[in-house]
Amino acid sequence: MLDTASLRGDAEFELIDLRDHPLPHLDEAVPPMFGPSPHAATRAWTERIAPFDGFLMVTPEYNGGMPGVLKNAIDHVFAEWVNKAVGFVSYGVDGGARSVVRLRTVCGTLGLADVGYQVSISVLTDFENHATFVPNDRHLVTPARPSTRSSPGAPRSRRCAPKPLSSTPEELRNVCFQ
Repeated sequence: MLDTASLRGDAEFELIDLRDHPLPHLDEAVPPMFGPSPHAATRAWTERIAPFDGFLMVTPEYNGGMPGVLKNAIDHVFAEWVNKAVGFVSYGVDGGARSVVRLRTVCGTLGLADVGYQVSISVLTDFENHATFVPNDRHLVTPARPSTRSSPGAPRSRRCAPKPLSSTPEELRNVCFQ
């Protein structure tokens, strides 16, 4: 997937594997929206995602939802998600669609701007012998450009941030949570 995404000439892509960023269960004394964590692992995770303008989240579906490790990684950070674009690739028996429904809710709450782009991969019908991915026409789509939604239904951060994508986390905290 990274190789395919990297063919685009208008963006740079990097793989971030949550296995490379082990985080404890979220047990911060103060929620991430109120400032940096005292925990080294959380600070390292925050610094890792902070420089990116957007994310393409790849997630399986487990029992109708996203994996706990993904939700935990998202919850450890706040301001570094705000005003960034997000798209989704999901997989599961039914293509992982239910995990993305829940993930979209979480991402919208954090101020990530959903680009409306999703690829759903069925582990039952999109693999040959349950091993080799065999894309079909519904997988051959052109990603939508990130939205800069400013409608009333847009994430709160889009409506209140003075300088989208260029504000510091501290500025976003001050503007959005006064």
